[in-house]
Amino acid sequence: MNRYDQLIADLRSDYRPQREWGEGRGVLMVVGHFLVGIAGGTWLMASIYGVTAGLAVAYVLAALGALAHLAFLGRPERALGMMRHFRTSWISRGFVGLALFLVGGGIYLAILLVASGSATGLVARTAQAVAAVGTVVIIGYMGFCYTASKAIPFWHSPLHPALYIAYALRGGIAALLVIGAAAGAAASDGLLQLWIGVTVVVALFFALEIQGAWSGGNVAARWSVRDLLAGRLALLFYGGTLALGLIVPLALLAASTAASPAVMALIGLASAAGDFFMKLATVRAGVYRPLVIPARRQRA
Repeated sequence: MNRYDQLIADLRSDYRPQREWGEGRGVLMVVGHFLVGIAGGTWLMASIYGVTAGLAVAYVLAALGALAHLAFLGRPERALGMMRHFRTSWISRGFVGLALFLVGGGIYLAILLVASGSATGLVARTAQAVAAVGTVVIIGYMGFCYTASKAIPFWHSPLHPALYIAYALRGGIAALLVIGAAAGAAASDGLLQLWIGVTVVVALFFALEIQGAWSGGNVAARWSVRDLLAGRLALLFYGGTLALGLIVPLALLAASTAASPAVMALIGLASAAGDFFMKLATVRAGVYRPLVIPARRQRA
């Protein structure tokens, strides 16, 4: 079905799925959100654990995420204009936060690498603080972007921002597992336990969001849940999110008495892949509110 026929079919449907994000060129937006979210979580976790390689990986992921965002726009020069609406737009706030992260993180990382792991000067501390502000923004803004879309009830949930923050933290832990595996180090029990704890939080938030959408009384939100759990997105959800992102990592943990570097890498990669499929599935599950045309009043 070509785009015109698809548009006509959608317009004839009472519950029209959104296709701007998550399909065709719109996949770039999901990829951008995914990469930027992992970048923020990785920078935070690498800062906590003192992993310089993690900071470098986070910066590269954020740069790739920025490129994905610009490629999605089609007119990259418009990004600067979008940043002017910081007070009212979460998309604008996200661009500003990403810019702060790239500038501050780039300066701090450069000083850190030149200083061989020690950066205590005023410029380094200032750059680190700017990067920290950017990290907070890029970890949190994506969930608010979707929540602000009132025309799509499934996204308009107070749990969505918290869920995306949890995704970012889980992605950051997964990145550290892969980085540690590449360095040939065995995973610490604390890091693996943290991954399990954050995964439980992600699953709990998602279950609560699904339950709220199904029982909230909005038919469009229930339609989204149906598409996700038993409709057009079921394979993506069960195969990509549950099987690859949850069952595979837990099976690897259960089967390994000691987490070798190879097991660490597989757990991290599977976890990150599951998060991507989760975001892709929930974005594609967005369904617009049906258009309600009020009846014309008859003249007396």
